[in-house]
Amino acid sequence: METSVVIVDDDPIVLKRAWSVLNDEGIKSVVIKSGAQLFEYLDNNPAPNLILLDIRMPDMDGFAVLKELRKRQKGINEIPVIFLTAEEDEETETKGLLLGAMDFIRKPFIPSILVLRVKNAIELVSLQRDLNREVKLKTYENEQLFIQVVSSLAAAIDAKDTYTNGHSGRVAEYSKEIARRYGYNESKQDSIYMMGLLHDVGKIGVPDAVINKPDRLTDEEFALIKVHPEIGGRILENIKNMPELSMGARWHHERYDGTGYPDGLKGEDIPEQARIIAIADAYDAMTSNRSYRKYMPQDKVRAEIERCKGSQFDPVFADILLEMIDDDKDYLMREIKDE
Repeated sequence: METSVVIVDDDPIVLKRAWSVLNDEGIKSVVIKSGAQLFEYLDNNPAPNLILLDIRMPDMDGFAVLKELRKRQKGINEIPVIFLTAEEDEETETKGLLLGAMDFIRKPFIPSILVLRVKNAIELVSLQRDLNREVKLKTYENEQLFIQVVSSLAAAIDAKDTYTNGHSGRVAEYSKEIARRYGYNESKQDSIYMMGLLHDVGKIGVPDAVINKPDRLTDEEFALIKVHPEIGGRILENIKNMPELSMGARWHHERYDGTGYPDGLKGEDIPEQARIIAIADAYDAMTSNRSYRKYMPQDKVRAEIERCKGSQFDPVFADILLEMIDDDKDYLMREIKDE
């Protein structure tokens, strides 16, 4: 890719000299006389590798130009700026650096110094961007690996229960959609998806015979089932980089009216993500096949969500789920097996 530099200065002598010096070194340069012309140029041309910017210009000085430039770019692939200035006071330099200038070149400039500063600045920015791309790539690869591990663990948890098929994955999907409609950004949506995948991890500590018992559970057996949120919370709280994971596991059986378990939390004392996962979990339980029944008809599921709004479920998230049900005209939001 060809290197390009935009030189902004109201002095035609400076423009001509800088243009000549840089072009003699094979650095393509464009000369511009004002800040307004610079923004017009940037709107209609590829971003340059570097901007050389005079400070003292009429109408819009270099400080104002840089401030507006950073505002427009908002930290995304910022074009590096080096100020051209005849001033040498500390206040000017400090102000420029605080605004995001990369360096200063004194006028009148020495041609060899100008060329070295420009080449070094462009090379440094290029190296930084290459490094950022590599870091993003490695971060993405690590995230994908983590998702695969979590998905495998969720599948192993679901496999303990003969009567569920993909339960954790569906709860994760429903939770993410509720969160999206509620206004979570993509990062928080991804986080609650992970929480949904792992919400039943505590079932690892419950005997298979209890989980898969087709008959009514005894009080002792139900007590074992009720321990799984605490087990899951303890397992996931050890993941220090994602402390929020444990919330969905520990509190997805809490109820909005305070009658849930394991801690009897009430209302907004229950973490928001856990309230979302709780209603997604209950919805999937109603819309999945069990040993003693098929999935419930959609109208009955809707009526149950409506009935439990404000008691078992946070009314805000219940209303969002009701909207999702109403949008699901073909009743695809359920466990689907070969029928």
